[in-house]
Amino acid sequence: QVQLVESGGGLVQAGGSLRLSCTFSGRTPRTYTSSWFRQAPGKEREFVAGIRWTESKPGYRDYADSVKGRFTISGDNAKNTLYLQMNSLKSEDTAVYYCALDMKIGISHRSDSYDYWGQGTQVTVSS
Repeated sequence: QVQLVESGGGLVQAGGSLRLSCTFSGRTPRTYTSSWFRQAPGKEREFVAGIRWTESKPGYRDYADSVKGRFTISGDNAKNTLYLQMNSLKSEDTAVYYCALDMKIGISHRSDSYDYWGQGTQVTVSS
């Protein structure tokens, strides 16, 4: 069993930055995918960014087109922490952001592929 806890959300003006963190606890595998999703009111949960870990080392990263060049996913496996650096924020980035863990190979953009989820953290961007 793996537990995920997000933090770092808040209210920020358009053009500003935030860094989200997600701390893992429990038995994390050495090879897995960790990703960020978000869900705005009235919309489906959507993939934001993912990173593939192989033998506890970070590898391939994937981003949604809407955040490429603005968001950066990273992690510190020694600290069991995943990060999402969000720059040049827009009002359309407003959502609840979730981190998730997938034991399967490949970075899936489908939320139903993921095995473990955090509780979410609210990000609100004011225009």
